[in-house]
Amino acid sequence: MHTVLGAGGAIGVELAKSLIEYTEDIRIVSRNPKKVNESDEIFAANLTHPAEVNAAIRGSEVVYVTIGFPYKTKVWQALWVPFIDAVIQSCRRHKAKLVFFDNIYMYDRDHLDGMTEDTPIRPTSEKGKVRAIVANKVKQAHEKGEVDTLIARAADFFGPTPNSVPYGLMLQRLKEGKAAQWLANKDKVHNFTYTPDAGMATALLGNTTDAYGQVWHLPTDRTRLNAEQWTEKMAAVVGAKPKLQIMSKGLMVPLGWFMSDIREIREMVYRYDRDYLFDSSKFEQRFGMAATPIDEQIQTLAQ
Repeated sequence: MHTVLGAGGAIGVELAKSLIEYTEDIRIVSRNPKKVNESDEIFAANLTHPAEVNAAIRGSEVVYVTIGFPYKTKVWQALWVPFIDAVIQSCRRHKAKLVFFDNIYMYDRDHLDGMTEDTPIRPTSEKGKVRAIVANKVKQAHEKGEVDTLIARAADFFGPTPNSVPYGLMLQRLKEGKAAQWLANKDKVHNFTYTPDAGMATALLGNTTDAYGQVWHLPTDRTRLNAEQWTEKMAAVVGAKPKLQIMSKGLMVPLGWFMSDIREIREMVYRYDRDYLFDSSKFEQRFGMAATPIDEQIQTLAQ
């Protein structure tokens, strides 16, 4: 049994689609689970309750953590550590392997131009500090011989979800005849991990014995594109004018007084005021799987 905890989001769905290549024994776990594949087992659970985490993991061979808690610092501080403690304890109890889907929030903000699996972990945001603690717990569980674990790490997402900047704030707005929107600085380059690639690669890692005990950057197209270049490519595909608006860091301060979403994004906006390049060559060389080219990603998501 391969169990996906938090299976309703963009990554959980793509992961389940790819896992069917390896097994038909897939358990989909969330508050309101829905089948992705016809053979899926659905399992309703509140994953903030350790007993329900344990029940969801019972009988699993591999457990994938793709849950996304609400994007609020206080929520992350309250929920992430108890959740991952419960997951690790249950995986140890049921002798299940653990695949943790991660982001780059814990990386040193001064080392984002060419991130690798060895990029220094020195978080400066509150959300980054939480993610660093969680990732370290996953790593230590393996080092102590308690649970076989691996970390599958992605850059920011490009996929069919509103909180994906290139999709929700750029491609969709251009299709509607509106200006694409970007954060902080239009001249800095930024990579994004295509969500179907992330799902496929995470499934492959979970089914590769010698991948455990390591951190893996998931395949990501490393073409250097800034906001204007992303906008031009997308506009050409959807037949729109390449209009672009920039939300500056200065503007985010007063907006944050009234809009909680802006307040939460503000501490992470440093990802857009400097070059952000994500190196997945370790994965590509090991598995021979390259990222989907950016032009193909845009064509697919524009349909």
